[in-house]
Amino acid sequence: MDFSHKSVLLKETINGLNVRRNKIYIDGTLGGAGHSYEILKKLDGTGLLIGIDQDVEALKAAKVRLSEFKNVEFFNLNYIDFEKALDALGIDKIDGVLLDIGVSSYQFDNPERGFSYRFDAPLDMRMDKSLEISAKDILNTYSEDEITKIIKEYGEEKWASRISKFIVDYRKNRNIETTFELVEIIKNAIPASARRKGPHPAKRTFQALRIEVNKELDVLKNSIDRFVNRLNPGGRIAIITFHSLEDRIVKNSFKYLEKDCICPPNSPICTCDKKREIKIITRKPITASEEELKENNRSHSAKLRIAEKLEV
Repeated sequence: MDFSHKSVLLKETINGLNVRRNKIYIDGTLGGAGHSYEILKKLDGTGLLIGIDQDVEALKAAKVRLSEFKNVEFFNLNYIDFEKALDALGIDKIDGVLLDIGVSSYQFDNPERGFSYRFDAPLDMRMDKSLEISAKDILNTYSEDEITKIIKEYGEEKWASRISKFIVDYRKNRNIETTFELVEIIKNAIPASARRKGPHPAKRTFQALRIEVNKELDVLKNSIDRFVNRLNPGGRIAIITFHSLEDRIVKNSFKYLEKDCICPPNSPICTCDKKREIKIITRKPITASEEELKENNRSHSAKLRIAEKLEV
């Protein structure tokens, strides 16, 4: 299957990154390399792009897509480990970073990856196939309380406790192996009246499992300040998210990094030594235009936030 992925908010992201010649940029979620292609065009043979992806198939496709460029280095890493790439290249500071969080169209549309409730496939959901725990492992080994917590917190699913009960009851007789088995369990757990409106009944549970398998929120939360720390003054970080939990992490991280003091309001003098590190460029997230919404369904939930590193 060909790796196809239409980059969301492409023009807005490239403009927001303020790509400059002779500078160094990281694309931490290389995917289909649509954003990276435009960054390299802006660099015009100068500087360097560091392309990172934990998915071997994505990396392979990106190398083909970007084969016309010489100023690009590729790394098979989760973006939380981006410092390994910088250390390998002997680079201390960078001038921009892009993160396009979530699952690519290829991963969703490839049945064997097990991300989608639209195809009958083994329950996998690992972006990095070397990860030890898959969605099947979670469903068949985690406790009912643990599964409830995952579906409730990461999927924001109000039927979480009922779905997890049905999962545990089902696995008493046999392991849950496929996506369609899970879909059927979810449909049985959610009352018919509640399934008639809104998105597919399995959407939130599948999202929650994917986030748990790949530790997506933890990775994002523990990466932003480290990326900012490696930015040169004037360098920018642009992050595209696709649901409220991710967007909240980016928003709160940016707000904290922009603060000049975190002492209690009634403190007579500042003792925290906190320094303002960034300027937030996007007070409100950038969303897709009407034109893009018509052309790319995946862009409906996309939000872009951008910040610029200050001289500290």
